Amino acid sequence: MTLKDKLMDDLKQSMKNKEQIRKSVVILIRSAIKQKEVDERVEVSEEDVLAIISKQMKQRKDALEEFKKAQREDLILQTEQEIDILTQYLPKQLTDDELESIIRDIINQIGATTMKDMGKIMGIATPKVQGKADGKRINEIAKKFLN
Repeated sequence: MTLKDKLMDDLKQSMKNKEQIRKSVVILIRSAIKQKEVDERVEVSEEDVLAIISKQMKQRKDALEEFKKAQREDLILQTEQEIDILTQYLPKQLTDDELESIIRDIINQIGATTMKDMGKIMGIATPKVQGKADGKRINEIAKKFLN
């Protein structure tokens, strides 16, 4: 079963169970997928779907930080629930040790030594860990090795 099929099944199930938040999250993901298919006139791959879900996750995490600053408890709770739902569609996240190992290999492979090499590291690491770690974590760990 592809991720697109799972999303469709989950949409139907959430409608039957009257799970409003899950339904809205799945609809947003499906509409982003459809938008990409229409814009680029292609059938999206599993990697594309993971990229879309990762992007949705990043948007929610950024929004969560803003809601916490504004002390909006209602929006914080809803956004945390949306993040939990999105997490279910992503592959298991890499631990810090696993991510450090991957980034250390990339740094050794390209001979990176300074912060000027950050773009090269991110360019190789991001597709390699797509959906398994976000760019912020990759960036933080790479900085640790470059300093």
